[in-house]
Amino acid sequence: MSGHSKWSSIKHKKGALDAKRGKIFSKLIKEITVAARMGGGDQDGNFRLKNAIAMAKAQNMPKENIERAIKKGTGEIEGSAYEESSYEGYGPGGVAVLVHVLTDNRNRAVADIRHLFSRYNGNLGEAGCVGWMFEKKGYASISKDVIDEDTIYEVALGAGAQDITDEDDLYEILTEPDELEGLRHALEEKGIKYNVLEVSMIPQSTVKISGKEAQQTLRLLEALEDLDDVQSVHSNFDIDDEEMAKLQGQ
Repeated sequence: MSGHSKWSSIKHKKGALDAKRGKIFSKLIKEITVAARMGGGDQDGNFRLKNAIAMAKAQNMPKENIERAIKKGTGEIEGSAYEESSYEGYGPGGVAVLVHVLTDNRNRAVADIRHLFSRYNGNLGEAGCVGWMFEKKGYASISKDVIDEDTIYEVALGAGAQDITDEDDLYEILTEPDELEGLRHALEEKGIKYNVLEVSMIPQSTVKISGKEAQQTLRLLEALEDLDDVQSVHSNFDIDDEEMAKLQGQ
């Protein structure tokens, strides 16, 4: 999970800055709206909506913002018609990059994404060019300062976790997508706060990069994440821990 783990760690550390800029709220409101549109406004029968609401609450989003986003999705109040799509390409050094988008303007979204790939020495590819390198999994990350190792293993494995890894200041857990709700229940029952709990795309193999390629890759992924139309970015890069620390310090 090298690429996924390291990119998740970077995003976790810059999360406070994203929150100040309103990026997290904007992305979560879109996700809630689309989830409600596709599966209805009852979160008990709509896992995607339930997960989006849980993540919004974890970010301290006001209740009225959540309710308004649901009503936009169900059509009770007027809202933007977001389209869901994915774009695939190669970053510096041949790393795979998978970009998930929710947008009300597909032409704008693809133009912005194509520009960033070109700017950071990558190439936007055809549909399917890298998607096969990733597998859909349930994913959770938990800060080490909220729980000890023995407890997280006991709770996660008891909830059907497939894999638990120790990455920097985080514990990361993988499950099958349909086991994610069971993991959520297990964590919340024990009062364990998680940073992320979502269905994600996990790379099945990684590409090792260093130097300028590593620097450009991180800049590309951060720039893509910062686009308003982009919900999530996945990659299969691998960078040595020592070099990663140096790059994050720049």
